[in-house]
Amino acid sequence: MKIYYVYILRCSDDSYYTGFTSNLSKRFEEHKTGRYPESYTHNRRPIHLVFYAEFTEPSIAIQTEKQIKKWSRAKKEALINGEFEKLPNLAKKKFKTE
Repeated sequence: MKIYYVYILRCSDDSYYTGFTSNLSKRFEEHKTGRYPESYTHNRRPIHLVFYAEFTEPSIAIQTEKQIKKWSRAKKEALINGEFEKLPNLAKKKFKTE
């Protein structure tokens, strides 16, 4: 059974990059060495792998990657830190009341 990964990298500028791959070690090495000069992480090295999740269905992994890419920094950090109970509240919009 093939495994697919969704991963989050922390870049040197303290931003996050979320990606999808079927070979995490190879893809991480490509990010780390700057194999693709046009990539987001190339000029933001060094990078650190701070989170990954495994999937057996590529479509679910791709859907998860797209979802995480839309998340706020606070929500990504809750995921990275394993603070899963915070995720629902971080998803809610905050509206000003007068």
